[in-house]
Amino acid sequence: MKEKLQKIKEQAIAEIEKSEGLEKLNEVRQSILGKKGELTAVLKGMKDVVPEDRPKVGQLVNETREAIETVLQERLKKLEQEALRKRYEAEKIDVTMPAKRQAKGNLHPITQVRNQLTDIFASMGFEIYEGTEIETDYYNFTALNTPQDHPARDMQDTFYLSPEFLLRTQTSAGQIHVMEAKKPPIKIISPGKVFRSDDDATHSPMFSQMEGLVVDKGITLCDLKGMLEEFVKKIFGKNVTTRLRPSYFPFTEPSVEVDVSCFQCGGKGCKLCKGTGWIEVLGAGVVNNKVLQGCDIDTDVYSGFAFGIGIERIAMLKYGINNIKLLFESDMRVLKQIDE
Repeated sequence: MKEKLQKIKEQAIAEIEKSEGLEKLNEVRQSILGKKGELTAVLKGMKDVVPEDRPKVGQLVNETREAIETVLQERLKKLEQEALRKRYEAEKIDVTMPAKRQAKGNLHPITQVRNQLTDIFASMGFEIYEGTEIETDYYNFTALNTPQDHPARDMQDTFYLSPEFLLRTQTSAGQIHVMEAKKPPIKIISPGKVFRSDDDATHSPMFSQMEGLVVDKGITLCDLKGMLEEFVKKIFGKNVTTRLRPSYFPFTEPSVEVDVSCFQCGGKGCKLCKGTGWIEVLGAGVVNNKVLQGCDIDTDVYSGFAFGIGIERIAMLKYGINNIKLLFESDMRVLKQIDE
């Protein structure tokens, strides 16, 4: 038995010392000290040893086990240190290497333009009002002097949720809420999303608009033009001028389309302005008396002007984008070029 235990010890120590990894070392431990290991098998065979020899054999088995475990622990410590060294080597960071550059993010062009417009009008004393995207037919059409037979009410232009409720087609609905809640003087802008059943290279079913409204004593079309002159110079450049062309909107009278002199060719005529020297940018006008009277505003004392700006249109003109869908596709090749 003594010779057998000596042989087990020598063989175990040899196997332990030549183990190259923690996994292999664990296999050796299991083959010797595990439930089915050689040394465990010797202990199970103690019942076959004569009673008077069992204490001596038991002592030899324990000494063998202790010797094997001592070598095993020493080898385990060395292998763990080696594994840790290799891990540190693999994970070490060379602090002298140049840092990886992080790509700089920027706001979406529509957000940039909306912020620019908000800052421009805020500097002129305008307050901000944000209405709801779901409106009633009354606020979106009736209160804005839109006749029942007006084409804008047709199903092909408006997203109706029910006979009474719809997705707003214009932020102009916000001016009615403001005039009902607040008496003049009023000076607000109302930015937000609007929805129309329209889809082509320059139109989208959902787009952003900014409504502007001023109501006070003695407001005229001249005040509108003066304000717009200041606005276009700040957004397109100091050499840009405006012109007003007669138009029609149910909620303004007189109504005008506002053009700016082409900021690309200086009014000489180019592809952007289609050779005319002028670019249409927004619609505006003097608030119709029927709209003011519907909000209990005395038209003998007060008058006002309103304007509506398509934020996507301003972004497309400002940044030379020829298809509105580029603003909604989130193509980083396009968006990362625009950062102000």
